[in-house]
Amino acid sequence: MAKNRTRRLRKKLYVDEFAVLGFGFSCQVDIDSDTGYEAILNEFFDFLESRNLIMGGGANQHSFDGFVIGEGRYDSATDEDRKVVEEWLTARSECSDVKVSELLDSNGGD
Repeated sequence: MAKNRTRRLRKKLYVDEFAVLGFGFSCQVDIDSDTGYEAILNEFFDFLESRNLIMGGGANQHSFDGFVIGEGRYDSATDEDRKVVEEWLTARSECSDVKVSELLDSNGGD
């Protein structure tokens, strides 16, 4: 059944044209030191920031996973963002078994 919602309500609910898309990623990480761990995280955050992206997630010296979205309130990640994040992680010698999801509604949608 179709839901008739005003533009204002769609915006408040982050649905339809206001849906915020993002993607998940995960990989295994092989790092021996705390400084190496901090270095890769800082480089990854700088890389995301350069693309106007942010992430939430977690990491330790053995695994790294998260969800990436656009930096602005209604900004979405793109397929190009997915590809370059996957390429960045795959190119790192510390990362293996890299997996990146398709674009998903970060708020769950309807």
